[in-house]
Amino acid sequence: MSDLEGRLEAILRRCGGLMRVLETARRLDLPDALVFSGAVYQPVWNHLTGRPLEHGLSDYDLAYFDASDTSYEAEDAVIRRVAAALPHELAPLVEVRNQARVHIWFEGKFGEPYTPLQNAPQALERFVAPAFAVGVRLEADDRLSLFAPFGLEDIFALRLRPNPSRQGRSFAKVAARCQARWPELKIEP
Repeated sequence: MSDLEGRLEAILRRCGGLMRVLETARRLDLPDALVFSGAVYQPVWNHLTGRPLEHGLSDYDLAYFDASDTSYEAEDAVIRRVAAALPHELAPLVEVRNQARVHIWFEGKFGEPYTPLQNAPQALERFVAPAFAVGVRLEADDRLSLFAPFGLEDIFALRLRPNPSRQGRSFAKVAARCQARWPELKIEP
């Protein structure tokens, strides 16, 4: 484990809401489940800037991958199952998505093509910024498995730059929102 991975794990293990979501995903045995995006990078930025770890955290993105049924009804059943298994105050904050069906709705919502994925961690490669592209899974032995296709340097450097492999138009808008919350961020074009 690298120094940055160790630092990330130490921060995330102190996030009660995140750990409950990870424990719930493990208990429900969701296939290829991981939590990613703001639930991972925001506690790090909050830690680095002296804010409470879960300051400003609006949701927990819980991904799973089940290509056996990509219907909305199947995903909705998992959403309801997760909500029923979570504490009442946490359930509304968890956004569950089957990564095997994102290609069905993504272009209509965001105006960008999205080819089908082969697994949940592959979604990280398509995030708008490398700093956002970090996911975590709680394993059966209580280990945290980390997924970071672009590494962890951007998160710990408080650096936000566009994903070099994505041509999306949304980076400037996202960067402005992030810098409003963390003025310490360095935005790179």
